[in-house]
Amino acid sequence: MYRKRFDDMNCSIARTLDEVGEWWTLLIVRECTQGTTRFDEFQKELGIARNVLTVRLERLIELGIIERYPLPERANTFGYRLTEKGDDLYPVLIAMMQWGDRWLARNGKPPVTLVDHANGQALKPVAVQTKSGKALSFRDVRFAPGPGATSTTRAIIKSRNRKVLGIEG
Repeated sequence: MYRKRFDDMNCSIARTLDEVGEWWTLLIVRECTQGTTRFDEFQKELGIARNVLTVRLERLIELGIIERYPLPERANTFGYRLTEKGDDLYPVLIAMMQWGDRWLARNGKPPVTLVDHANGQALKPVAVQTKSGKALSFRDVRFAPGPGATSTTRAIIKSRNRKVLGIEG
């Protein structure tokens, strides 16, 4: 089945979805953050077909999200681990988990609590915040053109700020 690509869209959200928007992709990244490294471990933990896992792992390597490395304890066997680009997806996973905990947890009871390993304190929810730590909703944020803004992007920003914030410009 053909899936629309967003390569030409000047939107970081759309372009991110091109790379990680397929559900197996983020579940593989999740598994990496849980210490999974070997193909058979990914397959067992996810219940994913071998051919699908092979394609997804190859795509994640191609995108620079994970890397393959030789496993010293097993000759001719490779493991998979996150790259810096993959590590940067961790807050995205946590934000999704926290959203799911709030809105989808069975009986309102999240299955996992995240705590700081160093002090045992529960983590604060991932949030959009000011530098001083005040939480903001989308209704509190004004978009401004970035260095990569095109004329189309500028028009979208202007329209968004007018519709959401009631401001011109």
